[in-house]
Amino acid sequence: MQKIVSLLLCLILFGLFEANSAVSSQSGTPQTSVRTDRPDPVTHDAIDWKKMAEGMSRALITHFWGASFPGYPERYYFNYGSDLSNMTTNHYWPQAHAMDVIVDAYLRTSDPYYLSFYSLWWKGAPRFNFSGRSEDRWWNVFVDDMEWMVLAQLRMFESTGDVSYLEKAKQMYNDWIWPTWGPEDESPWFGGITWKTDVGKSKNACSNGPAALIAARIYALSEHTSPKETKPREAYLQEAIRIYSWLRKNLFDPKEGGVSDNLNKEGKINPTVYTYNQGTFLGAAHELYKITGEKQYLQDAVKAADYVLNHLSDNEGVLRNATHGDGGLFHGIFFRYFVRLINEPDLALPLREKYHRYITQCATTMAEKGINPETMLYGGDWHKAPLSGEAVALTPQLSGCMLMEAMAILKPL
Repeated sequence: MQKIVSLLLCLILFGLFEANSAVSSQSGTPQTSVRTDRPDPVTHDAIDWKKMAEGMSRALITHFWGASFPGYPERYYFNYGSDLSNMTTNHYWPQAHAMDVIVDAYLRTSDPYYLSFYSLWWKGAPRFNFSGRSEDRWWNVFVDDMEWMVLAQLRMFESTGDVSYLEKAKQMYNDWIWPTWGPEDESPWFGGITWKTDVGKSKNACSNGPAALIAARIYALSEHTSPKETKPREAYLQEAIRIYSWLRKNLFDPKEGGVSDNLNKEGKINPTVYTYNQGTFLGAAHELYKITGEKQYLQDAVKAADYVLNHLSDNEGVLRNATHGDGGLFHGIFFRYFVRLINEPDLALPLREKYHRYITQCATTMAEKGINPETMLYGGDWHKAPLSGEAVALTPQLSGCMLMEAMAILKPL
């Protein structure tokens, strides 16, 4: 009799557990494309993210920094393929993101080893610029390539206080980037930053999102403005708002949160959505929110982030594989600005928890399946690590570095 009673009690308790589970599953949590048919991803602290970031950033130098290899003592440039597998120099913009990773590593460690690359890269990046002008090697035919360089220079200044980086960033923005804006009365574009100097009528998300970020960040550095400055501080903020407003009006879908790629020379919108454009759009929105306190900017940033979770994460709960070319870098740029949004104190807790789970799942998948633990190289396939000795492209390695460095600064819930 006693055994029967015990058995009945177990059945009742099991029934209550199942009922509670059913209630929890119908709690109305916002749906994303992250899979729910498996256990929650490991917690943020289950992996030593600082160790992962250190390993990947060191691997970036070991396998890609040109001067790391015998016979190339002054190749102060990140090669396009690992271990001398691709040494072409007609890829300017990844250099800025490689330097961004070095800045990440220096901010994380304060190690002079990383700081030593600043002055070397400063020499090498313009020297190997495939379309640099003789009067100034930093110039490039692609406006967005120059913008990435400026964003890296601003971070180099912020991490060192060396005003030469800030002054060069301002010069490039004021002389080469902002002048490509508009004209504001020209139909059907009515403004917008040009994508490429020899394709004046293509206004792209990749040139407007970073430009808005640059102007907002220069404004935020107002305490470092020289008394000799001829351009008023307020002008940078007004330009940031104008660029962002143009981008929002022309290429942003306020309902779904997607950012279309460009408004082309025929005045037609290319609706393709890329993760890096989502990243710079939400990054600019977040930057303007921090400056102005206007909630619309934060709401826009959330919409852009949600689009990535809801529409671009169909690879077992993570982003699509990106193994080479420009696309190999897109995801890393998204994570760079996404983690700053997650760390925003004013972000609603349910959103922060959702984003925290998502970025942790992405990083855990990459760390456990996509990174070779011997070489610390990532080839752009989330679920398959490159073999030891296998050539890896620079761009996916940078995305991997940026995600691991993002996890190193992600604030715990």
